[in-house]
Amino acid sequence: MKYILTFYILFLLTISIALSQGKKSSPCDYEQKMVEQGLVNVKSLDPSIAVLLKYSTTDNFVKKDVYGCMTACYLQKKPAQMLTRANAILKKKHPNYRLLVYDGGRPFAIQKILWNSLSQYPPHQRETYVASPSQKSIHNYGCAVDLTITTSKGVPLDMGTPFDFFGKLAYPSHEEYFLKNKQLTAQQVANRRLLRSVMQQAGFMPIKYEWWHFNALARSDAKRVYQIIE
Repeated sequence: MKYILTFYILFLLTISIALSQGKKSSPCDYEQKMVEQGLVNVKSLDPSIAVLLKYSTTDNFVKKDVYGCMTACYLQKKPAQMLTRANAILKKKHPNYRLLVYDGGRPFAIQKILWNSLSQYPPHQRETYVASPSQKSIHNYGCAVDLTITTSKGVPLDMGTPFDFFGKLAYPSHEEYFLKNKQLTAQQVANRRLLRSVMQQAGFMPIKYEWWHFNALARSDAKRVYQIIE
C-alpha cells in the first residue's frame, strides 16, 4: 500500500509539472496575434534591449496587470529596426547603458481599458495621458514605444518622475522651467536629453507631455500603412 501511494503521488506530481510546462509554453493570444500581423519581438533583433512591460505589472497608473500573459515588446518591423538603431547609438556613446522598454505595440482592447480607467478626467484632459479609443493610439498600430535608459546592471536612470506620471513635471516642454526652479536637477534633464537624442537620431519623434513616449510615425501615417492591433 505504501509503494502504491508513493507511486500515485509521483504520478500526480509528474502530471502537474507537465501541465505547468505546457501552460508556460503555450502562446499568449495577444502576442500571437501581433506575430500574425507581422509585428516583431524587439529582443529578436537586439537581445541587449531590456524589456519590462509596465502594463504586465501593477506599477502603472491603472495599478493592475492589464496585459496578463503578454510580456514581450512587439513593434512593426520598421519601428523595431529604428529602436535597435537607437540602442546601438546609445551603447556607442555609453557602453554601460541600454534602452529599457516599458511598452510597445498595444492591443486595441487594452486601449479601451486604459481610457475607461481615467473616467475621473473629462475627455479633453484625459487625452493628454491616454489616446481616446475613437482616435486610436499610435501604440495600437505598433508604431510607438515607451522607454527609458538603464545601466547594464539594470538600474534605470533618474528622469525626475516615474513612468506614467500625470503632471507637468513629466513634460519635456517644461524642463527648462522646472530646472530653473530646482524641481528637476541638471542630471535628470541631461538623462532625458540623452534619451531624446538617441531616439531622434534613429528617427523617432518625442511628444510634449511624456518624456518616455516616442512615435515612429505620425498617427495619420500609421493608420494609412498599418492595421490596428486587435
